[in-house]
Amino acid sequence: MQNNCSNTTLQLARKCCDVLNPFFETTYQFLSSCASVTGVFGRHVGQRNLFTERGCCRRQSHFIYVGQDVSGSPISVDVGLCRSHCGGYQGASGSYGSGIPGYSKHTSLLEFLRSKKVKCLPRSQRERQPSPEAPEPAGLVASCSAGAACVSAGVRVERVLLFDGVREVEVTEECHCEPSPPECVRMPALKTYFFETPYETVVDVGKCSKPPGTPDGISCVPTKFSSALVETPSKMELIQTAAACDLRENCYRVSYKEYYYEVFYNSNGVKEEKLKEIDVGRCLGSCTSGNRCLLRDSSPQEQCRVWAERPARSCVPRDFDSHAFRSRHGQVRTVLSITSCACRP
Repeated sequence: MQNNCSNTTLQLARKCCDVLNPFFETTYQFLSSCASVTGVFGRHVGQRNLFTERGCCRRQSHFIYVGQDVSGSPISVDVGLCRSHCGGYQGASGSYGSGIPGYSKHTSLLEFLRSKKVKCLPRSQRERQPSPEAPEPAGLVASCSAGAACVSAGVRVERVLLFDGVREVEVTEECHCEPSPPECVRMPALKTYFFETPYETVVDVGKCSKPPGTPDGISCVPTKFSSALVETPSKMELIQTAAACDLRENCYRVSYKEYYYEVFYNSNGVKEEKLKEIDVGRCLGSCTSGNRCLLRDSSPQEQCRVWAERPARSCVPRDFDSHAFRSRHGQVRTVLSITSCACRP
């Protein structure tokens, strides 16, 4: 009885292969000719894993609790999350169906079809076939190819009415593989305000790149800012945007100018007035001490699994200058300006 079942299963498998082989053979030949002409699947692709890049770099749900609404009910919002790695370990399965949606261990459609064609051959012929799969790195597979990162392609700003007021929540709409520049530059970052309303507006608020090989304690951060006006049902709102980026310490000073009227007497003793500009500065950034990772896994990437609580330190002014001048009312006014910033212990 057991032998009959085995024979029946074997016959069904052979019939399936006989039906599918013409399709795989035709598609395989077509892609092989395309590869030889255009090089899409050849050396021009380099190390890019197109299946992995398109399948793993996508938005996944990520809910956060934002508070209670005016009725007292809890409110959670799906802000989304871009996956930096595929959701499993490469090489865990010997077939295309790895059990993880959108995940493929094949570097191209051509290799996928080649592997399917080989698996439908008799065992004696399969053993003589060279393995179509290239050596696979151990550990988690990045969502994008080398030199690119899986980041948000667009963000919309949701305004949630809570019991204690309105809170703005940034929601990731979709993700894509974005090239990572080797230097610190300003990059476009689109935000949509008042989504699906007559006041819908898209603003390029800008962001700073994350160049590889940056020393510890140094980051690519915004150093110059601009603004954009957004029309709302009630008023015009001013949106701050990043205009330029530079490599700075995590706690750093940025320019912030203020203007005052200064009264003085010229050489003839005549009272005059001029506009005085003072760069009072601001301290931006964050303060961290050492590596907060307490436990790493045994994978080659050594991902951190347990983090220590971030110490409560802030970036504050360290040095300052004093600017004295006479105001319109004849009083001497003193304005302090920040010259440097540091982390407060």
